[in-house]
Amino acid sequence: MNERDSYVFASDNAAGICPSALQSLLAANQDCVGSYGGDPWTERAKSLINDFFECSCEVFFTFNGTAANSLALSALCQRHHSIIAHRQSHLQTDECGCPEFMTGGTKILLANGDQGRIDVDHAAELAGYRRDVHFPPVRAIGLTQATEWGTVYDLQHLDRVHELKKRFQLHVHMDGARFANAIASLDVAPKACTWQAGIDCLSLGGTKNGMAVGECVVFFNQSLANEFGFRVKQAGQLASKMRFLSAPWVGMLESGDYLNNARHANAMASQLKNRLQAFGLRVINEVQANGILVDLGETLADQMREQGWHFYDLFNPGESRLMCSWATTQQHLDEFMVDLQQLCKPELNQVGL
Repeated sequence: MNERDSYVFASDNAAGICPSALQSLLAANQDCVGSYGGDPWTERAKSLINDFFECSCEVFFTFNGTAANSLALSALCQRHHSIIAHRQSHLQTDECGCPEFMTGGTKILLANGDQGRIDVDHAAELAGYRRDVHFPPVRAIGLTQATEWGTVYDLQHLDRVHELKKRFQLHVHMDGARFANAIASLDVAPKACTWQAGIDCLSLGGTKNGMAVGECVVFFNQSLANEFGFRVKQAGQLASKMRFLSAPWVGMLESGDYLNNARHANAMASQLKNRLQAFGLRVINEVQANGILVDLGETLADQMREQGWHFYDLFNPGESRLMCSWATTQQHLDEFMVDLQQLCKPELNQVGL
């Protein structure tokens, strides 16, 4: 195992650029074109994203997901509003307060829910809690699809969120850093779990799925995109050489790799889950996308790290997250399981790898 491969389960961010994205990036480097999005690559990428969702939508490219999420919410809320998000969502745990910063102080209200998915009944309690001037009224719900737990919101769950949206006249934002993995898991058309399910705005992820850099904000409710370009510019997210953010989308969408990569990552995660369970280890989450939470225990987790593997304990010590990506191979799974076998007690190995 070389040092590069030791990071294979640390994050899908650790993987390199997939071939179709890289080829488009190199092709976009051949000629001089217009700047700040006035180029054929950006025009084509936006058209493909509209086709992907089978609707007319407004698309804005950003450098990263933190900016995409935070700017999107700033278009949905004013600073005296509040947003409902799962207490273990990326918005709450990993954005360093950027949503609050970009919105000018919008408060995040934390909802409970099993395996990273918002409990709609609890969200309803939060939405209807108070409407007086002393409390920030709820204006939006933030969903993470797929969740930090490696689970997905199915269509039935999204229908319940949609009902909540209509009941309290809310907007719904979806953090789709791993949206492709969710679509591949659900095996539905992208429109079915976005605009048809009442999603107003989506942060559509590319980096974790095989691109070098760049996400995009997709407004299905186009009225919310009014003057959003100014927000992007003010936040330092307007790329002068925009084609280098948009061209990889062209390559991945035209080739079909945007979903093919996600299907592969999900399949690798499912196989790894099965092998870990057969080995006698407890898998904590419902593995519905490309992430596995496994109870290695602190000692074994530390020993695997000493073998050179890199991965995170996401929620509790010894409860380790293993992420698969477009670049994960059968050999990576085999090498990981061999190291586990060598470290564990013989009685755990009777069932084999």
